[in-house]
Amino acid sequence: MCFFEQTNMRIPRLIWGYAAVCGGLALGLASCDDSRSFTDSRNALLSFSTDTVQFDTVISTVGSSTRQLVVYNRNGDGLRIASVRLGRGGETPFRVNVDGSYLEPESGARAYDFEVFGGDSIRVFAEVTLPENGQDAPVAMDDELVFTLESGVEQRVVLAAVGQDAYMWRGKVIAADTLLQAGRPIVVYDSISVAQGVTLSMGPGVELYFHDGANLWVHGRVVAEGTKEQPVVFRGDRTDRMFDYLPYDNTPSRWGGIRLKASSTDNRFSYVDIHSASYGIACDSSATDVAKLTLENSILHNIGGEGLGLYHCRAYVANTQISNTLGHCVAVVGGWAEFVHCTLAQFYPWDADRGDALYLANQWLALDYPLEHAHFLNCLVTGYADDVVMGNLKDENHDVDYRFDHCVLRTVESDDAARFVNVVYEKPDEDGTGRGQFALFDTDNFLYDFRLDSVSIARDKGALEWALDEPLDRCGVSRTGDAAPDAGCYEYVPGE
Repeated sequence: MCFFEQTNMRIPRLIWGYAAVCGGLALGLASCDDSRSFTDSRNALLSFSTDTVQFDTVISTVGSSTRQLVVYNRNGDGLRIASVRLGRGGETPFRVNVDGSYLEPESGARAYDFEVFGGDSIRVFAEVTLPENGQDAPVAMDDELVFTLESGVEQRVVLAAVGQDAYMWRGKVIAADTLLQAGRPIVVYDSISVAQGVTLSMGPGVELYFHDGANLWVHGRVVAEGTKEQPVVFRGDRTDRMFDYLPYDNTPSRWGGIRLKASSTDNRFSYVDIHSASYGIACDSSATDVAKLTLENSILHNIGGEGLGLYHCRAYVANTQISNTLGHCVAVVGGWAEFVHCTLAQFYPWDADRGDALYLANQWLALDYPLEHAHFLNCLVTGYADDVVMGNLKDENHDVDYRFDHCVLRTVESDDAARFVNVVYEKPDEDGTGRGQFALFDTDNFLYDFRLDSVSIARDKGALEWALDEPLDRCGVSRTGDAAPDAGCYEYVPGE
């Protein structure tokens, strides 16, 4: 009993003594923690990750992706931000969240009382939805994010965006002959369908922005006629960036593609730019005595499937670049096809299990499709692999007519002199072949220019006979001004 009485008397003294020691330590530690002290000196300022939060071109009435701003306090003491506001207040098209606080338009797009400890930072997230501006051309719009410090100093960051009005098509059916002219782009949701017997025509400068999964289904006919300066553009509708260095427009499979159905004939595409699709142009089977597709002076690039699929139909392709596809750049399965001065370049960067630059077949899904005519004249066919010309051809069917005349091919040498006429074979790692023969090959930023470099072995390898059918290259350069035309769709120009 005496033992417990003595202990009970000692416990409070021990606890209070321990608490006093801990309290003293805590006060000492707090007094040494400079990050918890604040200054109102007008010389102490915030720093920002950027002085302008720049949005890419935004389709009017469609919300942007989110951009981020980091606000740093690089001072030893903390800083108190009395308020953060948008310069245009509740009239602004920008939406901003500062360190978890939304700048409500109803309250003047302003928030109060933020603390940033010394050496710390806070994050700001911004979005924008721009109103229609009533113009075909893009219109710039900006605002300011104003930080007012406890010291009274104001610091500003610019918010900037460019708005583009567009026509919105949802599940559009072209039921009568229609002509599209340059102006606002058309944003396509749920695909476009061209009815049988109907022609959809497109003039220079027309732009179609397809939403994810949207396609152009052609039961009738499409005539898309751009110019070198104003091509007709088929692309995805993402105008923002995946990363700072990488626009979504430089990535594949942003939309579906163009499919020419069995009933569709006499389609003509000239100076068109088809990119970032899941497939390029797919031609369903139809009679080979009627033209299915004429494709000239065009680019099909960066595609998540086949670039051009010709399935037992009739097609003429000239002065055209088909490049960087997950599937084959070009697949010809039966039918009649002629390629003149084309560049087929298989350097798809997103997957090593890519298709071939050129695939020829007269069988598909165990069915025979006579390959009546597959001629390649003054063409350049290259890629990463040692052999990019492949196929499934059964000679015993006696229905195979293919020919390469004055072409540069990255494939195994053939002793078939009737089918391979004056062909130059690329050898792996040989100077002037593969990726090394092109003007720009930036795999870090996914930027490519398939015009020829001075060292390219494709220079002067074409035949004048075939160049006379296409005397100007895809950029309008004459092919008849030097010793011989170059293979592919681009004529080398010194100094470019």
